[in-house]
Amino acid sequence: MDHPFSEIADKLMTPEAAVRKFIKNGCQLAIGGFTVTRNPMALIYEIVRQKIRDLHLVCHSNGQGLDVLIGAGCVQRLEIAYGGNGRYAPTCIRFKKAIEQGQIEFEDYSNFQMSLRFLAGSLGIPFIPTQSGLGSDLLRCEGFSKATRQEPKVANKKYSITQNPFCAEQDPVVLLPALTPDVTLLHAQYVGADGTVRIKGLNFADLEQAKAADIVIVSCEEFMPRDEIRRDPDQNCLPGFMVDAIVPAPHGAHPTACYGFYDYDPKHLNLYKKTAADDGLFAGYLQEWVYGVGSYSQYLEKVGADQLAKIKADPVLGYAKGLDRR
Repeated sequence: MDHPFSEIADKLMTPEAAVRKFIKNGCQLAIGGFTVTRNPMALIYEIVRQKIRDLHLVCHSNGQGLDVLIGAGCVQRLEIAYGGNGRYAPTCIRFKKAIEQGQIEFEDYSNFQMSLRFLAGSLGIPFIPTQSGLGSDLLRCEGFSKATRQEPKVANKKYSITQNPFCAEQDPVVLLPALTPDVTLLHAQYVGADGTVRIKGLNFADLEQAKAADIVIVSCEEFMPRDEIRRDPDQNCLPGFMVDAIVPAPHGAHPTACYGFYDYDPKHLNLYKKTAADDGLFAGYLQEWVYGVGSYSQYLEKVGADQLAKIKADPVLGYAKGLDRR
């Protein structure tokens, strides 16, 4: 009898193997999730351990994953709408510090504009029209230099304004360049025996990021047998043929949340907040929590079973009821 997951055997990888195979210095990388929800942390920590450099990071609105990558020196260039860790850092700390000190190149768009750019990439079109941003500083200020605009994965301008061709009166339209990442990283609740991906709760811009990318790596909490994941097909998000690597990673979004499985970890996010503002303390944080652990399973052992139990989600509510979030 065939193994129940024989269809995806060639795609099953450890975080170490997936990063080593697909993520190279200088690639354009998209990461899924939103602020402190479903960041693909098991994969992000491995990028840091392998000292991948000069990444061109493109995100919708990210948090912990974004901040760790920037703080560890992995990012050269960033395009994003927002970076924050909720109450623990309304603006991500290492992200803010890197911008203020000119350590990375940075271009900002609105949340809606970034969603549209990934949508354009997923549709295979070079740009997408909108009227979002007209009259705002988003169209007045550019972050990338003329030299950066010559790079292969950078649009030669932030936007273009044209006239709506279907309107006789003056009706300006903003054209936004499509995003087509080299690699997209996602964390999902379930992957089926055929590679089908199921994300529960809000999926943010994850699906557009995946469809726009050349390579898609998905870490997941659990596997589902074929007959089970086909039982509710309306709950499925991505077909298996779109996924290039599948990484089994229970608690793979920690310290961010994964709806239905666990909440974000206030203890760890408070620890991060205390260390991230100081270069020396942050170096110590990376040594203790990233470089100093050989694998994600060792990382979870360090977090501790008791703490993981505290953030376990209520099966009905989807989050941890009564969790002390201070």
